[in-house]
Amino acid sequence: MGLTATGPATVLAVDAGNSKTDVAVVTAAGEVLATARGGGFRPPAVGVPAALDALAGPVARALADAGVRAVSHVSACLANADLPVEEERLAAALHARGWGGSVEVRNDTFAILRAGVAEPRGVAVVCGAGINCVGMRPDGRTARFPAIGRISGDWGGGWGLAEEALWHAARAEDGRGEATSLARTLPAYFGLPTMYALIEALHLEHIEHHRRHELAPVLFATAADGDRVARSLVTRLAEEVTVMATVALTRLDLLAEETPVLLGGGVLAAGHAQLDDTVRGLLAVRAPKAAPRVVTASPVLGAALLGLDRLGAGPGARERARGHWEAGRSGSSPEGSRATM
Repeated sequence: MGLTATGPATVLAVDAGNSKTDVAVVTAAGEVLATARGGGFRPPAVGVPAALDALAGPVARALADAGVRAVSHVSACLANADLPVEEERLAAALHARGWGGSVEVRNDTFAILRAGVAEPRGVAVVCGAGINCVGMRPDGRTARFPAIGRISGDWGGGWGLAEEALWHAARAEDGRGEATSLARTLPAYFGLPTMYALIEALHLEHIEHHRRHELAPVLFATAADGDRVARSLVTRLAEEVTVMATVALTRLDLLAEETPVLLGGGVLAAGHAQLDDTVRGLLAVRAPKAAPRVVTASPVLGAALLGLDRLGAGPGARERARGHWEAGRSGSSPEGSRATM
């Protein structure tokens, strides 16, 4: 604590997800001085102090490699920072570490959004283990959802899809529900003969609880084979993605303007044809000015760009930073995303 940045203005960019953390030190001119990677950032599981202790490792390496003791501004996009009050608390905790003169914390969905647009304007829907949506305008206005599970109205995400698939498959096997191939494909994934066997294995933890999310790709494969129940779940996810994007556009008064809608996370970036086509079709009706595309740019780029925005850096600096992460990538658009929708 008590370190101060010296020399030219610099940004410490942090993208900390549940499974991994990327950090970078970037000058106000957009030059990337150093990068580092660490493990996941999980305050709900280990507590804020321990989560920040884990973050300290890659931060220390990046600062050392950059040859600085501290930076002008810390731009941190963090998983599990779902509410503004959580962002404020994490910002205070980060500031106490003395890594930068100022600190701004945002939910990590903002990093994906900012990485995919040339200016801070647009909407992003992210569907990985969970689902979230944020939007922003250059004037600082934002739109967001609590995104903390069913109590905040969420539906979808890889975890939620797996749970829904298991529910339908269990009822199909015992006769309470509509017949579906999921009753065969879900247990088969784990080498089991029936849903009863899978239910028992999950309940007795012969299959670890966290492995349930592995069933989401099985759901999509079953849907691609034409199963009606599986396809209905994919359609419902497309509806959810569309309604979140449309509501965010409406809140930001962007519904009538051509606006990028960025799609990210493992589920939305996987190229599932039914999901992609249905999202595209629904947006064409409900938000015809929306320009959907899948984000392929690194989220830590988004954290860096948000930091450069805060420093008032010009377009040349932003493009220089973008060029660092996009160097060597083929087929990427100037805005770090691919137009597959």
